[in-house]
Amino acid sequence: MAIGWLTVLQSVPWSDVVRNAPKVAVGAKKLWNSVGNKPPSGAHPAADAPAAVTPGVQSVSALALRLRDLEADAADLQFQIVASSEVIKALADQNTQLVIRVDTLRVRMLWLAGALAVLGLACGATLFLLLMR
Repeated sequence: MAIGWLTVLQSVPWSDVVRNAPKVAVGAKKLWNSVGNKPPSGAHPAADAPAAVTPGVQSVSALALRLRDLEADAADLQFQIVASSEVIKALADQNTQLVIRVDTLRVRMLWLAGALAVLGLACGATLFLLLMR
């Protein structure tokens, strides 16, 4: 199971992820600012249509009812857009934190590789000196 995860993690283009993380964060913040500040375009409740007498009035009242339903649907969609943009913003923030941590780990790995190289050279020199006696 761990080998599968390792394969997946190795197939991710981390350089692209790291390079594009600031763009994703900025884009998510712009989306959040544009969508989050809009007031929901909710349906404005109107008075119920009076009893229709003629077919023309019936069709107008049916259209008014349909318009109210569509306005309610539009308000629901606006709410879903705001919720989606909140999720996108949270994901972008998490992505930024992930990139910072990956960069920190990369620097630590470089330091560890350098320390390992120095330790290897010291061990090699010690072995060489012991064999030369």
